Amino acid sequence: MTNYGDFQSEIFLQGLAGNPPSHPIAFADLERAAAECMSDTALGYVAGGAGAGGTMRSNREALDRWEIVPRMVRGVTSRDLSTEVCGTTMPAPVLLAPIGAMGIVYPDAEREVAQAAAGLGLPMILSTVSSTAMEDVAPELGDTPGWFQLYWARDQDVAASLVGRAERAGYRAVVVTLDTWSLAWRPRDLQAGFVPFLTGEGLANYFSDPAFRAGLARAPEEDVPSAVLHWLAMFGNPGLSWVDFNWLRQQTSLPILVKGVCHAEDARAAVDAGVDGIVVSNHGGRQVDGALAAIDCLPEVVAAAAGLPVLFDSGIRGGADVVKALALGARAVLLGRPYVYGLALGGGAGVLHVLRCLLAELDLTLALAGHASPAALTPAVLARRSG
Repeated sequence: MTNYGDFQSEIFLQGLAGNPPSHPIAFADLERAAAECMSDTALGYVAGGAGAGGTMRSNREALDRWEIVPRMVRGVTSRDLSTEVCGTTMPAPVLLAPIGAMGIVYPDAEREVAQAAAGLGLPMILSTVSSTAMEDVAPELGDTPGWFQLYWARDQDVAASLVGRAERAGYRAVVVTLDTWSLAWRPRDLQAGFVPFLTGEGLANYFSDPAFRAGLARAPEEDVPSAVLHWLAMFGNPGLSWVDFNWLRQQTSLPILVKGVCHAEDARAAVDAGVDGIVVSNHGGRQVDGALAAIDCLPEVVAAAAGLPVLFDSGIRGGADVVKALALGARAVLLGRPYVYGLALGGGAGVLHVLRCLLAELDLTLALAGHASPAALTPAVLARRSG
């Protein structure tokens, strides 16, 4: 059992020895520092959202409206943050969200992120559109669980091949993203005339896939533009139906989760389709501008999920946010932009710093609110700010 809050003492002791933290602690400072070292195009891609950014703002504002009600004299000397989701045991209820094309942020990005995740035993969800092929990332995780996020291609042979490769490489679950069958209207990317995939960045899993390569006249390494056009023709699947999950179930023995659910009826449809878990997410505000904040969708999805594990994504910036999501019924949360900013600042070491800060704040917030484990959290832990 690890008291992650001890990282606070470590920071203070290093400060006394003249070694203050090399990376920012607060999220706002982290974001500013990362912005200074990232290219304009990379920053726009990572930090940008759909339309005017209303959903991104709503995600943050909605989390702030939920307030923790601390309890005292509760015997919280030691805490156990561990949990289990779909057969994956994790030391804390935090997974690294799938982020595409991280190679624009830092060289060898996915390997660096995997090493940081492995350092703490936190599961990493690898994106379909990663800059490094899944088989090359998996060894960096060691015994730490990895999950694979699937963008369901129109070409079923490619979709089946990607899922099969993930299972053979040792990934322990498949997370199907439902809300990105097309890229949204993202002004920062449009103004820069930039999306990484059009240069082949983020397409390592496709370019290394035998089913994908079978549809090419020339290998991707010989003709990148043609390979990109082939990818464009199959990315996303607007005709996907819940019935199609019967087919996916036949392709893999891994647990299947769906990501991007924000409505109770969709949650019930997912249950009926036989999925193993649900991720409440509005893609961090990157897909639909003006959408309901993800945290405000969480309680009704949990109620409709019929006991399936529900995870939360979109807007997590610190340990208090994690406590709120867990109290509203999430089994675990996905962390996205913060760890990418850490990556930009210091590679794997920067990611590890961000993760340790988050876990320390989660541990301390949980204890100071009077709770010794995530299992103790219920909606009664929170109050809703009026106005």
